[in-house]
Amino acid sequence: MGCDDVRAPARMDQVLPPSLRGWLGVIAALAALVVVGLGVLYAGDSEPGVMDARIETAVYGVRPPWRRVALAMDFLGEPGGAAVLVLAVLAGCLLLRWPRAAVLVVACAGMTVGTATLLKSLVGRTIHGDDNLSYPSGHTAFLTALTVAVALLATGRLGLGRTAGTSLVLAAALVAGAAMGWAQVALGAHYPTDVLGGWCTALAVTPATAWLIDRTADRRDDRTPDAALPQR
Repeated sequence: MGCDDVRAPARMDQVLPPSLRGWLGVIAALAALVVVGLGVLYAGDSEPGVMDARIETAVYGVRPPWRRVALAMDFLGEPGGAAVLVLAVLAGCLLLRWPRAAVLVVACAGMTVGTATLLKSLVGRTIHGDDNLSYPSGHTAFLTALTVAVALLATGRLGLGRTAGTSLVLAAALVAGAAMGWAQVALGAHYPTDVLGGWCTALAVTPATAWLIDRTADRRDDRTPDAALPQR
């Protein structure tokens, strides 16, 4: 077999398609800047900004049946609902015998929620009392990160090119972020800028996590053949 045949399986196993690395790297950097900028702007604050107030006026206080929809969305970001989602996607990865994808699902959820939690303590923005840290929205960050991870995996499996793959990832992120963000604002759990911060946190953390997983796994795989050679 030629060199291309030997390398093909490794490329198939990657969770961050090479064709998307450049664009997603730029998007991740821009998202990180937004997270930092909003964090500095609202550090130690407890009141809605101008944009927050305008959006809240139109969204806050939904009534049945939309309130039930918002509560259902909110549950998906709670520990119980989040665990169900992660386990469902994890089971799919294991059924496909794609261990690297399974690692991505767990790692991106953990890293994104962990980053959002750390940022909340650093920024110190609150809503409805000093004990309710609000920036960025962990619910929005989690669902966006998990959805982006699934979109990355789908892009790789379907062999989508740069344009189609990037469009799929961004569309998935937008749908997940908008749905969870609406629920958080409608229920009064977060300000709209908290939601934007959570969405951007996921866009910054998930591609970086996928890249790190690929880099670590590729290095390990490169060493494995040499380690497996018989000793003379």
